[in-house]
Amino acid sequence: MANTANVTAGKPAIGGAVSVAPTTATLPTDATTSLSGFANLGYVSDEGVTHSITRDSEDIKAWGGDTVLTLQTSFAETFQMKLIEAMNTDVMKVVFGDDNVSGALATGITTIVNSKELPAHAWVIDMIWNGALKRIVIPNGKITEIGEVNYADNDAVGYDITITALPDTSGNCSYEYTKDSGASL
Repeated sequence: MANTANVTAGKPAIGGAVSVAPTTATLPTDATTSLSGFANLGYVSDEGVTHSITRDSEDIKAWGGDTVLTLQTSFAETFQMKLIEAMNTDVMKVVFGDDNVSGALATGITTIVNSKELPAHAWVIDMIWNGALKRIVIPNGKITEIGEVNYADNDAVGYDITITALPDTSGNCSYEYTKDSGASL
């Protein structure tokens, strides 16, 4: 039977919903464990996080035209979001690379933009769903696209990123954990 209590929206966890750490970090295996060794990336734009799963396939046909087999030819999982704490050095380091960002806001930040390949990170996205906690864990996620940065007086400066979830040592791209709880993260 249908139940409206199972319908929800993806509200961010209080205090920031997206966190990042090296791929060697200890990953949470539930929706409630406190994160250790993760940097919180602060606010994400009001567009939230878009999660895309793509499976391409190819049909094999028999003589006469019947489809007799469907083969999966590719799989991709991506997450897209706009990080809008543009003066947060943790945000800048994940977008431009740790070695390309130095300093602190109080003393001055230097950012170098170059073609060095960005490393993969472990990512955690925390949400609150009608009193339940929802956590997506991406053990091996790499920024594969950065959108245009708009410097305008009518919009927040931010970094529109796409994270491609690469398989971990178990062959999994992400994990989702949900737990009924009245507590906030």
